[in-house]
Formats: sequence, structure tokens, C-alpha cells
Amino acid sequence: MAEGEKGGLIQKLIDIVNEISAISDYRCTVKKLFSNLARRLKLLTPLFEEIRDIKEPLPDDSHQSLLSLMDAMESAKELLQIGSEGSKIYLVLERDEIMKKYQAVTSRLEQDLSSISIDILDISDEVKEQVALVLAQFRRAKGRIDAPDIELYEDLLSLYNKDNDVVEDPAVLRRLVEKLQLTEITNLTNESIALHEMVTASSGDPGESIEKMSMLLKRIKDFVQTESPYVGSPPGESSALPCCTDQGTLVKSPKNSVIPDDFRCPISLELMKDPVIVSTGQTYERSCIEKWLEAGHHTCPKTQQNLTSTALIPNYVLRSLIAQWCETNGMEPPKRSGRSASACTPAERSMIECLLRKLNSISPDDQRTAAGEIRLLAKRNADNRVAVAEAGAIPLLTNLLTAPDSRTQEHAVTALLNLSICEDNKGSIVSSGAVPGIVQVLRKGSMEARENAAATLFSLSVIDENKVTIGSLGAIPPLVLLLSEGTQRGKKDAATALFNLCIFQGNKGRAVRAGVIPTLMELLTEPQGGMKDEALAILAILASHPEGKVAIGKAEAVPVLVEFMGSGSARNRENAAAVLVHLCSGDEKYLVEAQEVGVMGVLVDLLHNGTPRGKRKAGQLLEKMSRLVEEQKVLAQTRAQEMEDR
Repeated sequence: MAEGEKGGLIQKLIDIVNEISAISDYRCTVKKLFSNLARRLKLLTPLFEEIRDIKEPLPDDSHQSLLSLMDAMESAKELLQIGSEGSKIYLVLERDEIMKKYQAVTSRLEQDLSSISIDILDISDEVKEQVALVLAQFRRAKGRIDAPDIELYEDLLSLYNKDNDVVEDPAVLRRLVEKLQLTEITNLTNESIALHEMVTASSGDPGESIEKMSMLLKRIKDFVQTESPYVGSPPGESSALPCCTDQGTLVKSPKNSVIPDDFRCPISLELMKDPVIVSTGQTYERSCIEKWLEAGHHTCPKTQQNLTSTALIPNYVLRSLIAQWCETNGMEPPKRSGRSASACTPAERSMIECLLRKLNSISPDDQRTAAGEIRLLAKRNADNRVAVAEAGAIPLLTNLLTAPDSRTQEHAVTALLNLSICEDNKGSIVSSGAVPGIVQVLRKGSMEARENAAATLFSLSVIDENKVTIGSLGAIPPLVLLLSEGTQRGKKDAATALFNLCIFQGNKGRAVRAGVIPTLMELLTEPQGGMKDEALAILAILASHPEGKVAIGKAEAVPVLVEFMGSGSARNRENAAAVLVHLCSGDEKYLVEAQEVGVMGVLVDLLHNGTPRGKRKAGQLLEKMSRLVEEQKVLAQTRAQEMEDR
């Protein structure tokens, strides 16, 4: 082997190690394994440096082993880059595939390194010992992986497979946000970019994977926005928090915001209205990339890579993030041009029209088949929801809610659920007169249909005026019944719908009169129940209503509330305290009862270790308890004085 050839090969190996050394901050799900792999590879630098300094030519077998090792190290570098820059969601959901690659790379590295004839090369004993140590570590690493976070994987998988038929469990979303550290717009934007780049580069069907993972990320983003409506702005930008006037009115802070680069189309450099992803994983404004393709180009404008497909996949997460950024910065969110017609090909429009004719058919089989296909079509993506609704499907689906065939009912209500995900469709569904039919399905449909009817009512009730309509049309009693007798999923759907509806004051009395309080208390006291979070959240809303307060008192809730305040989750502790504050307002007997079951110690702990809201509620209760104790002392002194006077 020529000296120059050897020097070039060794320098490439050293360069790869240096590139690996520059990789840092591995994702938490692979941090330990990948950090250890990088550390082992860094230990090989002295070996390469000593081989570079050897004057004699390398034996052919060692040369081949070094060439193979260089290839294995390149693979390791690519894997480590994924562990550092890749999508957190992808790394969790594709953990098995990532671990296979890790094991394959580790095995190759061990095999190639052990094939180098170190004993016959002029290598120092110290470096030989270091190489032996690395080899031993590689051998131990083969077949070994860190225990996965099963809860994180199952939480993500449940949302990934759930699509849009089921309302998410807030507790699941809260765990995901915390574990994945997706609490800021910057985190969410970076995750969106990383996700699309990784999934597009992977094998399999990137279109379906991107859409499902994007919708999963959008759910997380929507939850973050709901929990913290003014999440942080991207780096380099001023805070977008609103200011409060003395009267409590929210006003936007004036600012000159710079549009984040990730929100600009790489072609036009303008804020994107309708971002779409091409096959290379890059995102562009739809109209710009369409013009590029129509001009006969077959490459990605940004990377110059050949496009393997001309399909354009909507980037739902980025579109949502842009809208949130605009709202936060006092800007009008960009409006997408009317796309429902153009989003569909002529063949797709023809198919939708055919399905609508079947919906309107007198044949029960045609109606059932068409409703089922529209259910799936509306489930698939946002453009379909717009196109199907604008084609006139909503009134026809509304008519089928009262069809005698239970399967047709189920398809119809689930299709409306999927269509309602589009904000513009919510008003159309309610104005079409669908609510009475949905309520009927909720009362008499199959269990799956009842579950999806509850989820539909929750989706529609996001709009405040719909809360009034839905409550007045009799939805609350059957929701309470489903909360009592449904499957776990049915109970979750009913609970989320009831929580949302009871934000409107007029619906609180309806829920109490429908018997929701005893049902909630049963859910709170079930030994293995999984509905405690939801039950306490609903109780906290109903406790502010006079009828709710009375019903909670009659349900002998005080010991249960005190128990949750002492040993529940942070959110449950604050909700239990909120209920008890309402219960004890103006009624001393509940204060006495709480005192008797040991509330004082619990309150002191909550005051110091609770959430901000929990601390406030604990403070209010401690103030009431202090007054009670003072009154009891005065009363005791008065009675003692009376006894002495006798």
C-alpha cells in the first residue's frame, strides 16, 4: 500500500472521528447508548495517528480492514447525527428500527476493528491496551440496549394509531409534552422540520407516515397552545405576551416582529400560507412549488436533489405554527386561497360526487357503503374535509343519523366527527340540524357510535355558541349516561364533551340535574379507575354552580377531596382544593368536616409544594380554617366562662 494512499485513508478516519466529536446533545431516548458509541469511537484517534506515523507499508489485510472500518464509521456517524438532530417522535416510534441499526453498526465496528493486525504493526502497548478496551466494550454492547420508556412509546403509539376518531386524553398529551420537551414554538418548529426530513428519508410509505406523525405533532401543539396560549416566540424575537390594562382587558403589545426563516418559503421568501412538503423533505409555499414543477423542473429548488415524486404533502404542523405565531405577534394569519376544488384531481371530485349520489340513494346498502367511504375520506386529510363538505355531504350525512341501520348511523356520525375537525365545517354541521340526530345516536346507537357521537359533540362545542345549542337540545343526559356505563374510551369521550359543555354556565345545572355528581364520585372512588383526572376537572367546574355545590355536599365528597389533595397528582390536588373552596364558602359544616379528616397538614404541604393555582386555593382554605379555629377558640372560652359563672 503506497504511503500517500495510506495517509489519505488514515486522514479520512481521523476526520470522521472529529466529525463525530462535534456531534452533541443526543435525544433523551437514545442519549446513553449513542453517547457511549461516540465516546468509544473517539478513543480510536491515537490508533489512527500511530498507524499514520508507521513508515512501512500496511499489510493488505489491515488496509482492507481499515477501508471497511471507515465505511462502518461513516454509518455510525450518520446514525449518531440522527440521534442528535432527528425527530423525537420518530426516534420513539421507530425505536426498534433504530436499535437494529445501532446493533448492526456496533457489530461491524467490532468485527472490522478486530481484523486490523495490530500485533504485527508498530503500535505502542498503551494504544494496544486502549484498542483492546474499545473492542471489549463493543462486544459487551452487542445485544445490549437501554430499557425503553414504555409509557412514552405507548402514549405516542396510541395517538399515532388513533387518527382523528377519538378525542385525546389530556393526561397523555401532558406526559408527551413534558417527556419530549415540546413546550415552546421553537421546539415544535424544530421537531416539525426534523420529523419531515427523517420520515421522507426513510423507507416505506413516507406520505402516510408524514401525515400521521404530522397530525400527531399537531395534536401536541394544539394541546400546548390550549394549556399555555402564549407559548414562547422563536429565538431572537420579542415576547408576544399580551398586556393587561387596569380594567383587565387584554391588549396586544406593539412590536415589529421578524418572520422566522422556517416560516418563509425558500422560493418567494414570503410567509407561507399553504406549506407543503416535497419528496426531499423540504417545505415550500404550494403555489410557488407548483409553478416550479409546471415549468418542467424535476429537482428540489433548495437542495437540487432529484424529486422522486411530484406529490405535495400538506405540512399541517407548520401551517398551525405559522397561524399561532401570527396570532401571538398581532398579525392577521395568512389565508389560504380557496383550494378545495383545486386540491382534488378531477378523478377525486368525480369520486366524491359519486359518493354523494349514493348517500342520496334509496338503497340502504349504497347509503351505508358511501357513508363508510366518506368517513375514511374525511379521516385522511384536511383537504378532503374541505372538498367533501363543499360538495354538500353534511346535510346528507345529517339525514342518515336517523337511518334504521345501526352501521349506517355509525358511519354517518363518525364522518361528521372527522369533518368537524375542519373549523369551517363546525358551523355548517350545527346549522344543518345535525345535533338532534347526533344526540339520538348518543342515546340509542351502538357503543362505538355513541362514543363517536360524544366525540363529535366535544369537537362541535369548541365554538362557544355551539355549547348553548348542544346543551339546549338534550345532549347532556345521554352524555352522563355514557360516562356511567360506557367503555373506557366512551367514558373519556363523554367526560371531555361534558367538561367543554359545562364551561357554559347554563349547562352546569343541566349536568347536575342529569345526575352527573354521583357518577363523578363513583369514578373518583373506583380502586383501579382511570377517570380520576377527568372527574375532578368536571367537579371543579360544577362546584361554582349553586346546584353543583349542593349536590357535591350531599355526595359526602369532603373526605375524598382531602385524600386527593394529599396524595393526588399536581393537577388533581389543585382541582380537589378548588372544589373544596367552593364547598366551604358560606357553609361552616364542610370546614369542620375537612378539619376532622386532617385537612390542615395537607393544606400546608399544598401551600408550599403545589402548582400556582393549588397554592392559591390552599391559601384561601387556610384562611377559612384559621377563622374557623379562632371562632372555635372564642366559643370554647365563652363556654368555659359560662361554666365558671355557674
